[in-house]
Amino acid sequence: MKQLAYLIILLGLITYFWEYPILYPLKLLVVFFHESSHALATVLTGGEVKEFVINHEQGGHVISKGGNRFIILSSGYLGSLLWGLMIYIASVQTLYDKVLMGCLGVSIILITVLLSSSSFSWLFGLTSGMGMLVIARFLDNSYNDFLLRLLGLTSMLYVPLDIYSDTIFRAHLKSDAYMLAEYTGGSTILWGSLWLIISLIAIYFCLKWSLAKNNVE
Repeated sequence: MKQLAYLIILLGLITYFWEYPILYPLKLLVVFFHESSHALATVLTGGEVKEFVINHEQGGHVISKGGNRFIILSSGYLGSLLWGLMIYIASVQTLYDKVLMGCLGVSIILITVLLSSSSFSWLFGLTSGMGMLVIARFLDNSYNDFLLRLLGLTSMLYVPLDIYSDTIFRAHLKSDAYMLAEYTGGSTILWGSLWLIISLIAIYFCLKWSLAKNNVE
């Protein structure tokens, strides 16, 4: 029951404050995860990141050269989903939330320094990473656990909403799905729907696992 109550509280907070500025930094961090996933996919498939930008309007882009275009285009939404899943699962699984927060902060700083290419991207990435290191250093483990779960859930929930908005409701936008449809065939809605289904299934099993883990313990 503890895990369920915790989850309900977090979901309630995210839902209630979704349109309020208080969640703006978390939403922007999800955008960072999205664009960094494109950038990391580029590097991991042998390409070169020419430009990695996020902006204050919760948008961004990555310009890449080479690499596997299918993987790069697919990695945005699915990559930010994976960030959310990993953060949430790790926060539920481990008792070392301060260490986890610190590792996440270092990861964001490294990605920013090595790949980002705009002043706002640098400002946000370094501020976020350093903020996480401060939280890990000075706040109790329980606060770190709460913030990690909040971040993980926000990242997970943002993905299907963003997919629906960008690739289905507004299929005319030049989104990742739009470019993937141009590259491989099919349609924007087809790829968007596939990513939406994958994200909803992944979120369902993640939350189901987290609740079942509490019952086992």
